Amino acid sequence: MSGARRGGAVLTARRAAALRVRLRRRGRAVVFTNGCFDLLHAGHVALLEKARSLGDVLFVGVNDDRSVRRLKGAGRPIVPLRERLELLAGMRAVDAVVPFSEDTPARLIALLRPDVLVKGGDYRKSEIVGRQVVEAGGGRVVRVALRRGRSSTGLIRRALRAAAAQRRRRRGATP
Repeated sequence: MSGARRGGAVLTARRAAALRVRLRRRGRAVVFTNGCFDLLHAGHVALLEKARSLGDVLFVGVNDDRSVRRLKGAGRPIVPLRERLELLAGMRAVDAVVPFSEDTPARLIALLRPDVLVKGGDYRKSEIVGRQVVEAGGGRVVRVALRRGRSSTGLIRRALRAAAAQRRRRRGATP
């Protein structure tokens, strides 16, 4: 968590909690955000960089595959958990990545008690899971404006349209 930034570690909730205790003793401000991060895109990068700028250390909670399937439906996730964790941990802005199996990160937030909880601007503050725990502990909740038109669902739609157009071109090219 110091020196040249090389990305983060993948931690269990238990190890993340132990790290959080050490960071609190050192007076380091911990920021937490979470998501499915199914198809990493520029909007994710911007959110994570902004989140990291709000404290000393960024923990990212990541929904496991079953959780993503329950939240997003059949066919999701496209990228399996292990790969999503590796991609996020490799980002310069991210210090620790923590998978969780519940549909919300409420338990993980209660365990970590971050100083700053970050979510995208598409959430109303009253809807943000963990808000009360963070604020009760003296922390703050920050909503970050989203990049318009950037979402995993949007990427999937564009890819499907491109694949359909390619199939139509191939059909038109063959006699």
